[in-house]
Amino acid sequence: MGEFSRIVGVFFEPGKTFADIAQRPSWIVPMILLILAGIGFTMALSQRIGWDRVIRQQNEASSRVQQMSPEQREQAVAVQMKIMPATYYGASVVGAPIFAIIVAAVLLGITAMMSAGLRFKQVFAVVLWGSLPRVIAGILTVVVIFLKNPDDFNIRNPLAFNVGAFMDPNSGSKFMYTLATSLDLFTIWTILLLATGLKAAAGKKLSFTGALVAVVTPWAVVVLAGSAVAGMFG
Repeated sequence: MGEFSRIVGVFFEPGKTFADIAQRPSWIVPMILLILAGIGFTMALSQRIGWDRVIRQQNEASSRVQQMSPEQREQAVAVQMKIMPATYYGASVVGAPIFAIIVAAVLLGITAMMSAGLRFKQVFAVVLWGSLPRVIAGILTVVVIFLKNPDDFNIRNPLAFNVGAFMDPNSGSKFMYTLATSLDLFTIWTILLLATGLKAAAGKKLSFTGALVAVVTPWAVVVLAGSAVAGMFG
C-alpha cells in the first residue's frame, strides 16, 4: 500500500492497513501530519484567540492562581506570556515523536509480557498511524477557533466530543471534570486503532481483547493519575 492509501485505510480498512504497516513499518508521513496539525492549531490559537486570553482563561480555572493578589496574578501573566508561545510551538514540533516513543516503549513492554513477539519499529509505526484521529481533531479545533467568538473559546475543552463538555469546569469536582474530558471520541477512536494495529502486527500471538487491554491499561493509569492531581491541586 502507498502512503496515501494507508492514510485512507487507517480510517476505513484498519485491519488490512495495519497488517501492511506491520510488514513495512514506515512512520514519516503520520509523523509529519501530526506535527503540521499541532503547528496549525498553535498558529490559529495565537492569531485568533491570543496568548493573553488563553493564559487568563487557564488562570481562572486554577485555584492556586485565584488565591494570589491582583498584582501577583499580573506578574504571573507577564511571565507566562514569555514562556507559553515557545512552549506551545516546541510541543507542536517535538511532542508527537516524544509521545510516540514513550507510548511505543510502554506498549512493547506490555505486549512482550503477552508473548506477542513484536518489534519496536512495528509498535512505533502502529502508534503513529493509529494517532491520525488527532489530526482530524486538530483540524476541527482550528475550524472552531475561527468560527467561535474568541471570548467563548474553551482552551481546556475546545471540541464538544466528551462528557466534560457538558460540565462546568469551575464548579464541582476537578477530579470528575478532568476524568470526563478524557473520555472523548477521538481518544476512544485512537485506542481502538492502536489495539487493531497491535493485533494485526502480532497475528495469532495476540487477540484483539489482549491488544485492547494492553492499550487501555496504561491509558487508564495516566488518566486516573492526572485526574487525581487535578483534584488535589487544580
